[in-house]
Amino acid sequence: MRRQALAITVGAFLGLGIVLAAAPAGFKVPFPLQAGGKKLAAGEYSAVKTAEGGLVLRQASTGKDIPLTVLERIPKPAPPPVAEARLVFDEVGDFAPSYTEYVTVYILSEVWFPGEDGYRVHVTKGAHKTKVVTGGAAK
Repeated sequence: MRRQALAITVGAFLGLGIVLAAAPAGFKVPFPLQAGGKKLAAGEYSAVKTAEGGLVLRQASTGKDIPLTVLERIPKPAPPPVAEARLVFDEVGDFAPSYTEYVTVYILSEVWFPGEDGYRVHVTKGAHKTKVVTGGAAK
């Protein structure tokens, strides 16, 4: 009986560790963005790994999940440059629908979790800059 109780307790702690390791990474994105083929407002988001190995971007204000297509895994650099989760955006210029105004568009291209390989979710082939959001601050 004692072994069973010990096994259950150890199992519960291991299960808790797995849940904590899979906890979503939260971000405060200070600009409108595009992700998963959708235009989204600036705000708070979280990146969540799905049970099937995919990714979802969750909008905090609405609770809406935007599925992200994982194009490839990106090997983590050695040594890792940051220990925080981060979102990498491709910053590109585009004309507004009226063709009278030039606007900046931020497209989510990479998702990184601490200590793991990254996820490439979009590729911009033309000229662009990158903008990184970590722990709620844009760099």
